Amino acid sequence: MENTNSLIDVGGIQVGHAQHTSGLSGCTVLLFEHPAIAGVDQRGGAPGTRETDLLRPMHMVNYIDAILLTGGSAYGLDAASGVMRYLEEMGRGFPIENGVVPIVPAAVILDLGAADPATRPNAAMGYNACLNARHFCEVGNVGAGAGATIGKLLGLEHAMKSGVGTASMEIVPGLYIAALMVVNALGDIYDPANGQQIAGLRSPETGQPTSTLDFMQALAREEFARHLEDNQTMGANTVIGVVATNAKLTKEEVNKLAQMAQDGIAMTVRPAHTMFDGDTIFGISTRMVPADFNLVGAYAAQVVAQAILNAVRSARTFGDLPGLAG
Repeated sequence: MENTNSLIDVGGIQVGHAQHTSGLSGCTVLLFEHPAIAGVDQRGGAPGTRETDLLRPMHMVNYIDAILLTGGSAYGLDAASGVMRYLEEMGRGFPIENGVVPIVPAAVILDLGAADPATRPNAAMGYNACLNARHFCEVGNVGAGAGATIGKLLGLEHAMKSGVGTASMEIVPGLYIAALMVVNALGDIYDPANGQQIAGLRSPETGQPTSTLDFMQALAREEFARHLEDNQTMGANTVIGVVATNAKLTKEEVNKLAQMAQDGIAMTVRPAHTMFDGDTIFGISTRMVPADFNLVGAYAAQVVAQAILNAVRSARTFGDLPGLAG
């Protein structure tokens, strides 16, 4: 199989996107050909999630059928109902006496500042994302990345466009780890290879990327507090995503994998895990290849970092929001 440098390389996963015709919000679904073991790690101070408690150790359900990443903040969680309907029609889910209950954990980004409320994802959009699922991973201004932006300390007029990104690595022959990330951060994006800022907050004077951290430091404490009250757009943030491997891992190990993967956000986003971000990563094992967990986990942060860079570099300009892809 040809290496695509995407989540698809893990095997057994299909990715589907759907977005409003305005292009301002959407959702992305990951469908698993066979039930997958999943875990989660949540670091930001403003999360929006669904069905995450059952992913932790000491809980009964061990396998999931899909993961939803969506825009629309808490409203967007409605799209999971559409994913559940699709899976129920396929006969997929936790078996009960008279049917199945599909297990669909989900996480949201808050993109409502860029979008009209009518554009936010709903059950119909979640169902359509399932219909669009393929062994192919489109990136940029699609799905949950349709309304994603970065560098919002001074409002959307000084922000940049972001989107969905992915990356993979073949650790040893046949053993893969990969990530798919939706990048909607308050902060800026840095390339860890050279420490250089590649996108984020744009200077009001030059229009070029500038440091969010420097702006925060320059503001007096009282002035910064007033700035937060006056600029609600800067609260429309969050980086969410999935790190997946074909290694056979336990439920405890995929939770640890998600925890280790969070370092990829810290490597590329400054500042990361703020009270305005709901940074959440799901860990997934498709249970195909025997492998040592420490070998797999060692590369989790790296593929997440590369997926974040891909999300920003593949984002196209939308309206007044410039993107690195032009």
